[in-house]
Amino acid sequence: MDTALGTPLEELLAPICHAHGVELVDVRKLREPAGAILRIILDRPRPDGGEGSGITLEDCTAVSRDASAALDVRDDLLSGAYRLEVSSPGPERPLVRRDDFERFTGRQVMVRTQMPVAAQRRFQGKLLGLVDEEVQLDLDGSPIAIPFDLITRAHLVDET
Repeated sequence: MDTALGTPLEELLAPICHAHGVELVDVRKLREPAGAILRIILDRPRPDGGEGSGITLEDCTAVSRDASAALDVRDDLLSGAYRLEVSSPGPERPLVRRDDFERFTGRQVMVRTQMPVAAQRRFQGKLLGLVDEEVQLDLDGSPIAIPFDLITRAHLVDET
């Protein structure tokens, strides 16, 4: 998958997130018409055990402050100007790591691949988990296995 996880950027940001009691879901540098954006997505289970994220505005503010200071010190990690965005994942949380495909088993997901699998590149179905490096989906009663390494993007589908 095309993510910055496992990079020096994650190595810098993950301990900051951990210190604030949140999980680093994803970090990406994006180019948009208004300029470059460094987008950091955080998550934490809700205290009541319900669906959705337990991230608060205070969490985002604290991580943003500390991440900004760390990125200023490690200016070799990013070139040029950028805007820092720190947010919760929202109802369509990205699935990035192998663990995500286990954690959200039973949920509806959207998956895109870099190459066709069974003659298509976009899939929406019920996540059955990860088995032998393949993401297992149920597409309306038809199972399909998608090699993890072919996935370019995946996210939960908002079922509300």
